Amino acid sequence: MTDSSLFDRDARVRRVVESDRDVAALFAVGGVCLLAAFVMFVLDSTMAVVPLVGFVAATGYGWFAHQAETARALTFLGTVSTVVVLGLITVYVFLEAWPVLQLMGVRLFGFTDPITVFGVTLLPGVESYWSTSEHVYSLIPMIWGTFVTTVIATLIAAPLGIAAALFLAEIAPPLVRETVKPAVEILAGIPSIVYGYLGFVTLNTFLFTNLEMANLGSLFLVGLVIGLMALPTVVSVADDALTSVPASMRDGAIAMGCTEWQTMKSITLPAALSGVSAAVLLGIGRAVGETMAATVILGHSQRLPDPLQDVFDNTETLTSLIASQYGNADGLHMNALFTAGVVLFVTVLILSVGARRVEIRMERKLGGGE
Repeated sequence: MTDSSLFDRDARVRRVVESDRDVAALFAVGGVCLLAAFVMFVLDSTMAVVPLVGFVAATGYGWFAHQAETARALTFLGTVSTVVVLGLITVYVFLEAWPVLQLMGVRLFGFTDPITVFGVTLLPGVESYWSTSEHVYSLIPMIWGTFVTTVIATLIAAPLGIAAALFLAEIAPPLVRETVKPAVEILAGIPSIVYGYLGFVTLNTFLFTNLEMANLGSLFLVGLVIGLMALPTVVSVADDALTSVPASMRDGAIAMGCTEWQTMKSITLPAALSGVSAAVLLGIGRAVGETMAATVILGHSQRLPDPLQDVFDNTETLTSLIASQYGNADGLHMNALFTAGVVLFVTVLILSVGARRVEIRMERKLGGGE
């Protein structure tokens, strides 16, 4: 090897080492600036903008001089930030709810009459379901309202959404699909307050006039409106899952003599079941967490329907409780609203974990793992 080639190799090694040092120093400066900005933000300091500007400047220089390394670092930072932010939100919500959780205990899910079995009190009663003056906060009426509206919305959105997705993916001519699919996606983007207002001024008045209901607002109407709101989301996501099934699977079924319906029922739908399940889950998640439509339609009565199964009666949901009372809440009242948020958080978490387990089980079964 000649002296010139050795010199070139040493020069390349030096450049690589210097580049690595620059990247390390740049990441160190950016990380320190970002950490300082976060700490100052938590301390409510107006000087948080100074290290934030430093982080932006370091990122800009890194993108110009070391684009690949900066992009890799930013994607890692985005992932870590998401986990950290979600963790901080979870801790904050639970800390804010703790005073009411400590005050109410199991009475947070108490009825006006104690629940006893063989003379043993399993669940003590409460004086009233919701009284801010007496510091009594039972979430039973709100949990029941959320459950009923979610069930009604799911019964509307799930079957109609899957049927519409099957039509668009398997039956509809190309012209119809190209027209209807964008329209469905536009409907999914309409704000929930619009659906809620339309339901209140049209359907609510219709039910009140024709069914001679005792008051405006009902769980059935909220579930109906939320189901219609969730329908475009279920259709769009389920359609994407169905169209992702390889065409060779459909062609093979048709070649074996299957009809169009048999192909959809036995091939396409089972193959896309995980995606269709995700679509239904998104619809349920929107039903559980829907706020504005329920807030506009319901009469905000913190009591159980009488009789309990009367879906045309009025009560409250967890989300509408928070939306309608947070403006005037303070002290334990505010903590009680955070407690309602904790119940929502745990409910959605259980639904997500359960749905994920079902999805994994179905993937193993369809893939021959069981």
